[in-house]
Amino acid sequence: MQNVIRTNLVFKDYNPNQKLLLPPSLEELIDPNHPVRVVNQVVDNLNLQPILAKYEGGGCPAYHPRMMLKVLVYGYLTNLYSSRKIEQALQESIPFMWLSGMSYPDHNTLNRFRSDRLKGVLKEVFSQLVLLLIDHGHITLTEAYLDGTKIEANANRYTFVWGRRIKTYKDKIKDQLKELWAYAESVAKEELGNQPFEFEQINAENVTQAVEQIDKALKGKEVDIQVKKKLSDVHRKWPEQLDRYEKQEELLGNRSSYSRIDPDSTFMRMKEDHMRNGQLKPGYNWQVSTQDQYILGYTLHQTTNDMSTLIGHMESLKNTLGQLPETLVTDAGYGSEKNYEYLEENNVNGYVQYSHYFNDKKKKWKEDPHLVMNLHYNEEKDCFYCPMGQPMTLVDQRYLEDKEGYKLFKKWYKAQRCDGCPMRGPCHDCKGDRVVQAAPKWSKYKSKVKERLDSELGQYYIRKRRIDVEPVFGMIKNNRKYRRFLLRGLEKVEIEAGLLSMAHNLGKMAS
Repeated sequence: MQNVIRTNLVFKDYNPNQKLLLPPSLEELIDPNHPVRVVNQVVDNLNLQPILAKYEGGGCPAYHPRMMLKVLVYGYLTNLYSSRKIEQALQESIPFMWLSGMSYPDHNTLNRFRSDRLKGVLKEVFSQLVLLLIDHGHITLTEAYLDGTKIEANANRYTFVWGRRIKTYKDKIKDQLKELWAYAESVAKEELGNQPFEFEQINAENVTQAVEQIDKALKGKEVDIQVKKKLSDVHRKWPEQLDRYEKQEELLGNRSSYSRIDPDSTFMRMKEDHMRNGQLKPGYNWQVSTQDQYILGYTLHQTTNDMSTLIGHMESLKNTLGQLPETLVTDAGYGSEKNYEYLEENNVNGYVQYSHYFNDKKKKWKEDPHLVMNLHYNEEKDCFYCPMGQPMTLVDQRYLEDKEGYKLFKKWYKAQRCDGCPMRGPCHDCKGDRVVQAAPKWSKYKSKVKERLDSELGQYYIRKRRIDVEPVFGMIKNNRKYRRFLLRGLEKVEIEAGLLSMAHNLGKMAS
């Protein structure tokens, strides 16, 4: 079939080589409501003195920090996180070219500005943005909704160092050293002296000292060939290994693990696990407080549980914004005696759920007479009564200290005659008489919080929390496709969190 050429076709003029009498302005090519205009306007109103103080002056003129900050924030707003991709956008994208004033910093310059110039000062700049939002009536500090998420670190997931494994290795060294010492005592007890060696503190110095004593005692004696070989290995390996273990324990601090690639990161279980097997991966615990889905503040933590992050996050809010929110709302991951005490001392109305709050409302829990929460307590006699009406007397009371040094006061009460009791089966299954524990201050706080949460206002806050702070992480992880930090180290990761937070707030302003 022959092609038919139509003679009535009309097209618009097309000539890519057409010369223009007057060059077009980039300003005219950007929509008046484009988000890039919001970024430009807001950053122009921020005081960048903290960033300017990072410049020493002299030498080759540097790119203006205001332009660099605009470009980075707009990059994070448009899902461009790599400095190389931002460099490319500065040469190809009209909004980027307009924002930079046709400046073309390369990826190394962009990355140095992000990693070095913004270190330790971006949070101060971010706080100005939050105060600007308050001044314009977008948000207030009457209430804040706090939640956290775990973001993967820029580190290989198989480069782990575990605290338990270090302890196991050191215990093995201790046991082998005890065996060598016992052997030396059996061969040359007089040479070792009457004082036994202390094996509790195992470090390079103590082990070296012990091995020197053993060598000195066995000198000139007939020694088993296996012991000689063992002592040779000890001299060659143990001091170096123990030095390495001490450095690793110093990096660990109160943590259980870290990555050799990014020592500031901790191995955590991520919900977004592509292997669907709950694999541990190096990451950071990112805490965010919000109001009407605007981010009020952010903090990065190396701990896996949210409970230990509340006080640090609230102190960060106080330092950056100058005050704490009047009301704080969280889920059950933050309910602890220490957190309740902090909120009460700082006059913050805490709607902070405890771990069994929703179970306490169930009929099954309310009517179960065997649960500790349902046992009758006689404050005057300081005793509980078991389901059969027998008194459970106080047998012990003491302070327990957590990893952060907080002292929790606890009491233990013991039943008198559990043998032969018809209620023993459903009451408890431990050997001997039943023992229950109670924390008086915790119970007092728990009662106050429960009453607050059960109120009409409390139920409103519980419902609103789900649609306030949780969607923010959904937007960042799913809409912005941000699931892994690019930089390494706690300080640099905090910069990325700050840029994401600024981009999120400005994007919401522009919407």
